[in-house]
Amino acid sequence: MGMSAGYELARRGLKTLLIDAFNPPHIMGSHHGEPRLIRHAYAGGEAYVRMALRADEKWVEIEERTGEKLLDRAGVLNMADTAVYSYEARRDDASALDVHVEWLDAADINRRWPNIKLPEHYRGMYEPNAGYLFSEKCIEAYKRLALEAGAELLPNTFVTGIKAEQGGVTVQTNHESFAAGHVILSAGAWFKTLEPFISLPIRTIRKVVGWFEPADSSFNSEVFPGFTLGTQNGGYYGFPSIRGAGLKIGRHDTGEHWQPGDELAPFGAFPEDEDDLRSVLEAFMPGAAGKLLRSAVCKYEHTPDDNFIIDSHPEHANVLLAGGFSGHGFKFSSVVGEILADLVEKGKSEQDLRLFSLSRFAAIT
Repeated sequence: MGMSAGYELARRGLKTLLIDAFNPPHIMGSHHGEPRLIRHAYAGGEAYVRMALRADEKWVEIEERTGEKLLDRAGVLNMADTAVYSYEARRDDASALDVHVEWLDAADINRRWPNIKLPEHYRGMYEPNAGYLFSEKCIEAYKRLALEAGAELLPNTFVTGIKAEQGGVTVQTNHESFAAGHVILSAGAWFKTLEPFISLPIRTIRKVVGWFEPADSSFNSEVFPGFTLGTQNGGYYGFPSIRGAGLKIGRHDTGEHWQPGDELAPFGAFPEDEDDLRSVLEAFMPGAAGKLLRSAVCKYEHTPDDNFIIDSHPEHANVLLAGGFSGHGFKFSSVVGEILADLVEKGKSEQDLRLFSLSRFAAIT
């Protein structure tokens, strides 16, 4: 989100400083271990769908500007036990905004992708124009464009304090301090390090993903889509085998609590790290439940309602907050950067941000 906003600000001619505690792209946040799904028929209402469509336009724009392939429209197949989840609300929002989707029952899915084994009470929603983003390439692309537009990047620089006064903000780092008219805070899983200047209702958890060796080429990216899977035991997401990397799968719910300063336990520290992912493959995609080829550990930063926070600081209008992306935010980072730049430059955004207001948590104690 920060790198996207930095590019958007710099290309508009605003003097822009990007401060990162590490050197992006890196493995200390939530963007490594590519790829990431991008879908348009989205849960949460029309605000999300409109943002997803605009995000897609922005990703295409960045591809054109850099000449890099960032988005693969391999399609996304959403599958769910009807006792757990219904796609009806998404269907209505998609239809209202002309998003093309196909509605499938279990027999349709089993026939179209014989390597998927679904019980008959499952239903599916397929988006042929959806796909996945190569997340680390996306960060690199935004970094390159931001620097070319005149932004300055300070990697490996920790923010140690923030002081906001009328008309300006001072940011203290482990090296020196900087003054600006506006500041955007997009610290991801590290927001707690900015307390007490800002305290957000964000819960950070450890997440794992694994790449498994498929038995044959039927799971290859040329013929198999990205997917989500809602079961009685939890929600999962995954990707086809891209250039022989193996089928990637992760679990969207559950996870161990983590906060800055804690050790992030490596993959395999808990038996369920591999067992949980393997068991769902064995149940629904047995041909992909081969040898574990690779694994990764990252972080989710959840808000209580899993909706984003895109708002100004409750006491300082010139400090913008972008956080709590709850494990489904990466696809939106292109449009979130545009939103943040608009808020800095114009004081408003064309997107409907009411769903992402910080004030919605005022009643939470």
